[in-house]
Amino acid sequence: MAKHAPPGPSPAGSPRATSSYATLLSGKLAAGALRVFLVVAALFWLLPTLGLLLSSFLSPTDLNNGGWWQVLTAPARLTSDNYERLLANDTITGSLLNTFAIAVPATLLVLTLGAFAGYAFAWLEFPGRDWLFLVVVGLLVVPVQVALIPVSELFGSIGLFETTAGVVLFHTAFGLPFAVFLLRNFFAEIPRELLEAARLDGAGELRLFATVVLPLGGPAIASLGIFQFLWVWNDMLVALVFADSASPPVTVALQQQVRQFGNNIDVLAPGAFLSMVIPLVVFFAFQRHFVSGVMAGAIK
Repeated sequence: MAKHAPPGPSPAGSPRATSSYATLLSGKLAAGALRVFLVVAALFWLLPTLGLLLSSFLSPTDLNNGGWWQVLTAPARLTSDNYERLLANDTITGSLLNTFAIAVPATLLVLTLGAFAGYAFAWLEFPGRDWLFLVVVGLLVVPVQVALIPVSELFGSIGLFETTAGVVLFHTAFGLPFAVFLLRNFFAEIPRELLEAARLDGAGELRLFATVVLPLGGPAIASLGIFQFLWVWNDMLVALVFADSASPPVTVALQQQVRQFGNNIDVLAPGAFLSMVIPLVVFFAFQRHFVSGVMAGAIK
């Protein structure tokens, strides 16, 4: 009987080798084209932010005579005078502090109450639990605009209208349904055996929540905190209605800087960019937790 030669690598120039090389080359070209497309898309996405940044460093005269792209040919026109005037403006600097005074408590309250309620809906048995959770889910579709007038009347009757506390309570109330829904679904994926083992070791519900549930739910809580902080920081509608006009947050303060017969871009551009930087710092500071939370949610 004739013996067949053992299979080996295809010689150069053979049809199999040519096909392999073509497949490898096409794969590399496709990956390279995808990278180029993503880079171009990212540049287009960041173009308005870049334009805002460069505009914030141009004098009012240069801004009126041309767009921000003039910096590309005349970088000497860049100046920091706009930021110096902005930081010397007590209205803008005070509005930044007012925004912190609204965003930080509203975020902490939503995280705290949402975590407790999410754990209760996920692992505690009490009458009407499922029906109450359906009510929470239904509150997700209630628009903010529907509650502006009735809540304004309520806050006016109890002395919370045009106060920082009123704005914080409004943001907390409308942030809680999403927080409870998100954290309840995340906490429900914790293995029951882990909780039962902790209970057998003598852990009560509060200790179980603090030592087991919270560490495991850290990524989801961090993701929720980022979302809530960004929503409150960038809000303008609720601030226009409920905030004190004498001490507004930064979004309202920038809107008040618009002149009657001009756009006041020398104030709006640096103010808008400065108000944008702080949420970006918060996002990148918790980016690792945010990605972990998103990936955990996708896997579960």
